[in-house]
Amino acid sequence: MVTELEKKWQKKWQDAKLFESNPDDREKMYITVAFPYPSGAMHVGHGRTYTVPDVYSRFKRMQGYNVLFPMAWHVTGAPVVGIAKRIERKDKWTMDIYKNVHQVPSDELNKFVDPEYIVKYFSTEYHDDMTNMGYSIDWRREFRTIDPHYKQFIRWQIRQLKDKDLIRKGSHPVKYCPSDKNPVGDHDLLEGEGVGINELTLIKFPIEDDYLVAATFRPETLYGATNFWLNPDEEYVKVAYNDETWIISKQSYNNIIHQKESMEIIEEVNPKDYMGKYVTNPITNDPLPIFPASFVDPDYATGVVFSVPAHAPADYIALEDIKNNAELINEYNLQEQVDNIQLISLVDLKGYSEFPAKDFIKQFNVQNQNDEKLKEATNEAYKTEHAKGIMNKNT
Repeated sequence: MVTELEKKWQKKWQDAKLFESNPDDREKMYITVAFPYPSGAMHVGHGRTYTVPDVYSRFKRMQGYNVLFPMAWHVTGAPVVGIAKRIERKDKWTMDIYKNVHQVPSDELNKFVDPEYIVKYFSTEYHDDMTNMGYSIDWRREFRTIDPHYKQFIRWQIRQLKDKDLIRKGSHPVKYCPSDKNPVGDHDLLEGEGVGINELTLIKFPIEDDYLVAATFRPETLYGATNFWLNPDEEYVKVAYNDETWIISKQSYNNIIHQKESMEIIEEVNPKDYMGKYVTNPITNDPLPIFPASFVDPDYATGVVFSVPAHAPADYIALEDIKNNAELINEYNLQEQVDNIQLISLVDLKGYSEFPAKDFIKQFNVQNQNDEKLKEATNEAYKTEHAKGIMNKNT
C-alpha cells in the first residue's frame, strides 16, 4: 500500500524528471541489473534485487554522476510459452497458482493463452510496483528483450566479441528439451530450474576382447573396488566406438549417442551370461567378479557399476543382499567369489568406522537395496565424506 506521503514525493520526482538521464558535462555512470522475467507477480526477492541498484544509483547521483538506470523485461525462452499452454488446457495446478497466488482476475486469466499477453500483463504490473517502490528508473528506456532494436543490439554485441576473438563455437553439455527440440538455459525451464548437469568419468574395464564401461563421479575410488554390478533384468548391448567394443545398457546408449555420435550398436547381450565372470581393474589390475544387482538403473550413466562397498551404501547393502540370497548365489555359482570379497577403506571419516557405508546403512535403517531410504543414506554418506573425509594413503 502506497501512502499519501509517498505518492506526493513520487509525483514531484516524476514531474521534475529527476531520473531521466540526458547527455551533459558530468561523468557518466550506467547502472544495470538482471532484468526480471515477468511471468508472475513480484515477490520480496525482487524487492531486494532491485532495491540494491536503486540505492547505489541514488548514491552516485549524490556524488555528482550523471547516472543512467534503465529497466527492461526478460521475456525470451520457453517458460512463458509453457505457462500459456497449461492455461489453455486448464491445468488445475497452474490455474490455482495464477488465481490465488498471483491474484489474476478470471477475465484476464482467460487471455493468458497468449504468451505475449502474459508478458504484457506482468511487465505492466512490475512497472507499477517498481514505481510505487520509488525506484529511480529512467522509464523512457524501458524495453523487452524481444523488441527488434534490442535483438539487433545483441547481434551487434556478439559480432563485436567474435571479431575480437573473445567468443567461439564449441561443444559442451547442455540441457535439452525433447518436446521443443532445442537446447535450453536454466531460466528457460518451466520446471526443474536449478538442476545441474552431472559430469561423470567413463572408465573402461577389460573383459576378454571387450570393455564393460562404468561411469563415476569419483574415479579415485577405483582403489576400493571389490566387484562389478549388472542388472540381470535389464537389456544390455555391445557397441562399437573408436575401434573398441563396449558393453553398456541399451537405455544408456540412447543418452550417450548424443555425446559420442559415432557409436553404433553391434548386438544385444544377455547380462546373465556375464555373472561370475571377471573384469580387470584398470588401475590395480585386480580381477573383479561380476554380480547381479537390482539397484542398478539402466537409464543412469551406462547402466554398469563398479562396487566400492566400504563407502557406497548401495554397494554395501547389495553385497549383504546377495550374501543372504542362497538361491541367487546357486543360480550363478557365486559362493566362493562372494566369500572372498574384502572391503577396502579409502577415506578416514572422523566419528565413523573404517567402513562408513555400513554405518550409514545402519543409521538410516536400510533393509535392502530396494529400500526407499537407501537414496537418503547415500546422499548423506557422500555429502559427509566430501565435507569431512580424509583420503587414505592407499589412494
